[in-house]
Amino acid sequence: MNLLGVDTGGTFTDFVLLCAQGLRIHKVPSSPAAPEEAILRGMEELGLQELAAKGELVIVHGSTVATNAVLEGKGARTAFVTNKGFADLLALGRQARADLYNLTPERGGSPVPADLCVEVALRRDHLGMALEPLTDAALDALEHKLMRIKPESVAVSLLFSFVASEDEQRIAERLRAAGFNVCCSHEVLPEYREYERGIATWLNARLGPLVGRYLRALQSALSPAPLRVMQSNGGTLSGSQAAERAVNLLLSGPAGGLAAARHWAEQLGIERMLSFDMGGTSTDVALVTSPPTLTTEARIAGWPVAVPMVDIHTIGAGGGSIAGLDAGGALLVGPESAGAFPGPACYGKGGRYPTVTDANAVLGRLPAATRLGGDLELDLEAARAAVATLAASMQLDLEAAALGIVQIADERMARAVRQISVGRGLDPQGMTLCCFGGAGGLHVCSLADRLGISRALIPLHAGVLSAFGMLVAPMEVHRSRTHIRPLEGLSGAEVQQLLEPLERSARSELIAAGANAAALQVRACLELRYTGQSHTLTLHELEPQHAAAGFHQAHRNRFGHDLALPIELVTLRLSAQDPAPSIRLAPWAPAAVDPKPPCKVHGIKQPVPILDRTSLACHQRVEGPAIITEAVSTTWVAPGWSAQVHDQGQVLLERTQ
Repeated sequence: MNLLGVDTGGTFTDFVLLCAQGLRIHKVPSSPAAPEEAILRGMEELGLQELAAKGELVIVHGSTVATNAVLEGKGARTAFVTNKGFADLLALGRQARADLYNLTPERGGSPVPADLCVEVALRRDHLGMALEPLTDAALDALEHKLMRIKPESVAVSLLFSFVASEDEQRIAERLRAAGFNVCCSHEVLPEYREYERGIATWLNARLGPLVGRYLRALQSALSPAPLRVMQSNGGTLSGSQAAERAVNLLLSGPAGGLAAARHWAEQLGIERMLSFDMGGTSTDVALVTSPPTLTTEARIAGWPVAVPMVDIHTIGAGGGSIAGLDAGGALLVGPESAGAFPGPACYGKGGRYPTVTDANAVLGRLPAATRLGGDLELDLEAARAAVATLAASMQLDLEAAALGIVQIADERMARAVRQISVGRGLDPQGMTLCCFGGAGGLHVCSLADRLGISRALIPLHAGVLSAFGMLVAPMEVHRSRTHIRPLEGLSGAEVQQLLEPLERSARSELIAAGANAAALQVRACLELRYTGQSHTLTLHELEPQHAAAGFHQAHRNRFGHDLALPIELVTLRLSAQDPAPSIRLAPWAPAAVDPKPPCKVHGIKQPVPILDRTSLACHQRVEGPAIITEAVSTTWVAPGWSAQVHDQGQVLLERTQ
């Protein structure tokens, strides 16, 4: 079976095809208003229509539709249904301030307007016992209210639905019979913390119609070729199943890049790695671990997203990030981006504002002969004109202004890497920096220098690595449920009994998506805390006595101490996956390529050699300064660094001075 990985980014849509002949790669400009148009255009340019029509092609897609909708405030008009007296639940949120020392913080808006918050008369206690039963009269009143306000979607989130979901099920049955699109919290996030559960349910209900329409339209255009979609947790699901879990797609594309970085770390035997993915619009950084580190504390557009997501930190600094001056005349880079259209000035599509890519072109690190995305000719004069406008405002010469833009971008990215390494007590020195994305190779040496890192990896086809990651990601689903009870006195058999329905549900969903039932791998973990604490630590030990000892040790490792307090079980989590087929590339063989003349680079006295990556021999060593070009990315090997080709085509960078 042929596999096609597709990653839709803000600037380019990337394609990696795995077929009998090996890997083929391709890029086309994204079409943000209709992402499927770029996908279909790229498939046509790759000549894949016949394979798709025969059902001999599986498409694995990383989508930005859900993320963009949240960032842009788009989605279905959604009603929020909850218990009587709790209509203001999402408006109140949490009391924690984003800025600790800001005494007059601005109040953010409520996610759901007051006229769309609907109460229903019922109540259960923390054990799931009915205090005020749900009556037919209450259901009638609820249906009448919703008929009057006519929402496009309905989110139902009741107190303690993770203990007893019967009331949500009855409400959903009634409302679906009346023609409403309904999303229930016990299906999205059956966990405690009613605010976070409510937000996740609201997001899923709000994004569901939009994501569903997009995926159904894409699947229809691709039929009969099957469509799988990358989830935020690093695994894939079928397109139809993903449409029901829109909130699980919020880091779809970046999760692919992390999957690819993890794949190459395992292939090359690298134990400690940081990933650095610099695209056209943003930069994503993460710790590379196996299995991937997941978080339930991510935030998108200010909203908490408590569903499991790969632990990635994103900033608005990419190749297309626009540079400008703030009110005080200081140089800023991003978060605003030139996007795919018109893009950076050097794209020659009418862009007028200076971007990071334009600055690299002015400095000579992105040579005039470069073909961006494989076939887009570089317009150096347009780049110089865009940067010149900013340089004049700063009273600097052209190259100094361009260097300032690059340095500001580098420092913003270094700060992001420090947050996920030094900020967690991990020293980046001694780690390997895995750099990818179309713009990453131009900044890898500078970023590594700022972090004290002496070794970096530029994977093969680094400019489309997230699309490659779609091919090596497993089919995977996650299940969780809160069961708050003392850990002491709980037996291993009881833990397994609590996990059994989660495993049954996960296996069923994967098999329905086409997974190989015999190959499924299941992992479970416990979230524990000391009695009285708010937050938990995760233990993969399922035997309660061993988990207790492990929790004390984990608490000491994390906080420097443990406590003589009882331990509580809070939440059980389980993942089931069907591993992706193993991909190992053929031994690297250089191609005969016409040599390029050296070019002038700012700050370097002698002309700098330009080397085509496909022409480099296995184990060939290149001393910096040098520029290594390929179809989908360019690498600047700075002075004091060297590059060597691995036997599968990966380029390893090492600091030599």
